[in-house]
Amino acid sequence: MGHDKLRKFAENESFACLVQPRTEELFGVDHPLKGKWASDFFHNSNPIVLELGCGKGEYTIDLAKRDPSTNYIGIDIKGARLWKGAKYATENAMPNVGFIRTRIDFICSLFAPGEISAIWLTFSDPQIGHEKKRLTSPLFLERYRSFLVPGGEIHLKTDSRYLHEYSRAIAEQNGLHIRAVTTDLYHTSRESLFAAAEDVPSKFVDSLYEVQTFYEQHFLEQGYDITYLCFRIDKEGEYIKPQWDEATWKGENHHAFITH
Repeated sequence: MGHDKLRKFAENESFACLVQPRTEELFGVDHPLKGKWASDFFHNSNPIVLELGCGKGEYTIDLAKRDPSTNYIGIDIKGARLWKGAKYATENAMPNVGFIRTRIDFICSLFAPGEISAIWLTFSDPQIGHEKKRLTSPLFLERYRSFLVPGGEIHLKTDSRYLHEYSRAIAEQNGLHIRAVTTDLYHTSRESLFAAAEDVPSKFVDSLYEVQTFYEQHFLEQGYDITYLCFRIDKEGEYIKPQWDEATWKGENHHAFITH
């Protein structure tokens, strides 16, 4: 392991905004902060939003800057990546930012029913051939439902048409309420994207268009379209796998790579 990574890992231990639970603290048991993130970590009663697979945390940081009345938590397994976001949040005294270093598989051990308001999935690995690892699979949707507020939203922003079309199909075929969808975000007007939805704050729509990760900027420079899908977790009972044209979109996903 390089000296720079060792330095970052050591510095991570000093960041109050970064929680790094050990596997044994989450495997089959609840973390001490479960159900207490608002009171014991953020020390307020504001809504909490997650970004899963947050990488260096730039999206979490930017959303938190724009919306100080909401708490944001970025989750990733890579400590050297999280170091950048945690360091920035610490040096800039951002009280509404937190990070967790863990596998997303353990997420149900971290959050209690109704504790989270929304989830962002930004340029997630499409996990071609590994549906159970895909962050919009039935397995993960059931996990999210266990801690989202009733009708809590999933926001998926991705360059992968494979992941976008799969996620859209799973939302449609499970009868989930799709709030907004586009296969080319930056050629879709802000006014039309949420035209059929009510009570969408303008600052949220602005952030959707204006907040970009490093990889999003890279894909845009390469000429790839950015897709967006927003749907609500508002179904009781079992989630089913979608019937969709996987072969077509698998062929369209040749440029995608693991982000962050």
